[in-house]
Amino acid sequence: MNLLNPENQQQGDFIDLLNRSGYAWPDATGMPAIDKASLTQGTTVLAFHYKDGVLVAGDRRATAGNAIMYERCDKVIPIDDYSLMAIAGVPATAFEMARVLSHNFEYYRRSQLQSLSTEGKVRALSRLLKDNMGLAMQGVGAVSPIFATYNLKSDAPMIYFYDLLGAQFEIRTHTATGSGSPVIRGVLEHEDLWGQNPLNQRSQEEASLLAIRLLQTAGRFDSATGQARPDDNIFPIIACITAKGYRFLPEEEVASLFQQAIQRT
Repeated sequence: MNLLNPENQQQGDFIDLLNRSGYAWPDATGMPAIDKASLTQGTTVLAFHYKDGVLVAGDRRATAGNAIMYERCDKVIPIDDYSLMAIAGVPATAFEMARVLSHNFEYYRRSQLQSLSTEGKVRALSRLLKDNMGLAMQGVGAVSPIFATYNLKSDAPMIYFYDLLGAQFEIRTHTATGSGSPVIRGVLEHEDLWGQNPLNQRSQEEASLLAIRLLQTAGRFDSATGQARPDDNIFPIIACITAKGYRFLPEEEVASLFQQAIQRT
């Protein structure tokens, strides 16, 4: 499809506007080889349904090969008042996707005088991932995001998991991505099936405590996942999406929850 042809342009599509202005994702063709060990990577993020909405959480570590590059990386990014994107992969690519996505939603809202539908939001991120396919296939710009939003039309929280090439999958219970995710996906399934309560019946506090324990567990088995460091005021980032929109738990609240979470019962 020729996006420069006005007949093929979608109304209110900021990505189309960028393309017409000459903006494009880097073309991997002919790109010189890059030392993949020098690329910063971010892991681990998770999301699951709880009683009042969706909880999204992530550890704070960014690595490059065996080196720890940063311990305060924010991997849960606001996109609009009701949407969050949790990132695992190359932060440079993921942050750029988040910026474009946020502008896309706002551009649509202002130009069309209505918010973009949930289906439109989901497809917009899928399109960005497909545009990034060249870098993803070379292993130098791969991003594996989780997109969580509140569907105001159906009055329901939604979670979507994406593969590296842009295929999206609606998640009815829980999901996780990043190098620490294999450790905690099984725990999430066990908690949902045989825990004290199914995940979607847990309170925000119960869900937050579980998220902290899961990320601490991932950090014990995966060196790329950072554990909390209370002495340095470094804690996981936790956000919830409800019918009122998203809310990040303040650092003081996460610090208090962390002290509860690490107690052995």
